[in-house]
Amino acid sequence: MPISLGNPFRGQGLGLDAPMPIDQADSVAGLLQHCPAHAETPLTDMPQLAAHAGVARLLIKDERARMGLGSFKALGAAHAIAREASAARQGDDWTHALRGRVYVTASAGNHGLSVAAGARLFGAEAVIYLAQTVPEAFAERLRAKGARVVRAGATYEASMEAAEAAARDNGWTLLSDSSWPGYIDLPLRVMEGYLQLAAEAAAQWGQKCDAPPSHILLQAGVGGLAAAVAAQARAHWGDAPQIIVVEPAAAPALFESIRAGHLVTAEGPVSAMGRLDCKTPSMIALNGLARDADLFVTITESEAARAVALLAEHGMATTPSGAAGVAAVVTGLGLGPDARVLAYVSEGPERG
Repeated sequence: MPISLGNPFRGQGLGLDAPMPIDQADSVAGLLQHCPAHAETPLTDMPQLAAHAGVARLLIKDERARMGLGSFKALGAAHAIAREASAARQGDDWTHALRGRVYVTASAGNHGLSVAAGARLFGAEAVIYLAQTVPEAFAERLRAKGARVVRAGATYEASMEAAEAAARDNGWTLLSDSSWPGYIDLPLRVMEGYLQLAAEAAAQWGQKCDAPPSHILLQAGVGGLAAAVAAQARAHWGDAPQIIVVEPAAAPALFESIRAGHLVTAEGPVSAMGRLDCKTPSMIALNGLARDADLFVTITESEAARAVALLAEHGMATTPSGAAGVAAVVTGLGLGPDARVLAYVSEGPERG
């Protein structure tokens, strides 16, 4: 059964020295009009899975095919790069707008794909640092997008340190999906890109349901997706939904930060929820979720694995990371028979 922690800072936040997440998707939609790969992803009603979970409705926003990159992160780094390309381009020349620029980041796979795709689209280069634990299949996908892959360290945190050092030493642009003191602007724009999927989900929900969701389940690593979607949900639906943030028990970065009342680095073993296996939260994300989330929960490796199996049975193959929000619904959180639940499958299955 998931372990839960109520949020005592709901509505007021922690007062961190960081901006709140952006909550309107208008500028994202404007840039996406120029992207031929852009298309809405579906919001799928899952009645059989809802019955299994003991809730009235379960609708899943399916990000597995987003822009051909296989996850929601296609919207993030590529959006931040597109904003810089829009400012730098000469006339209608987008393809060479960022020639000579090098973007560097650390990634567990999906963020790196967005950096690589965005850089190539606008004439820049991408260098992606991966921990030794990231599957080689992701490294190959990054290389196929034109990125240079560098292995560094046993953890995401170690690869991030290597990417930061490379940015300093080479004059490259660090493009992380996390934020920390002194590093705010680009991560804020990465998170802004995720608002597109939140805005789509809100519009699609309104076409399927007369009442707003009673619960929104959001999986979190550093917390960028969760914080962006939560901010948009509050702007769109107000206090109506209960927003629940789901993390691996092995990486409870947001959970422990809320419990402590300040940003902390959590400890734990390596998780099979690899894209969520982040021990330090994004400062912007923590700032927003402390204000907007009602509950923080952690799930075990076996609970995530069961959710993967259940989703596969219902035609929605994904990974433990992609299934984490759904896992909290179907493995005993007890939302109640009247619950109308919005959840996200954030990525497709591993590619061999």
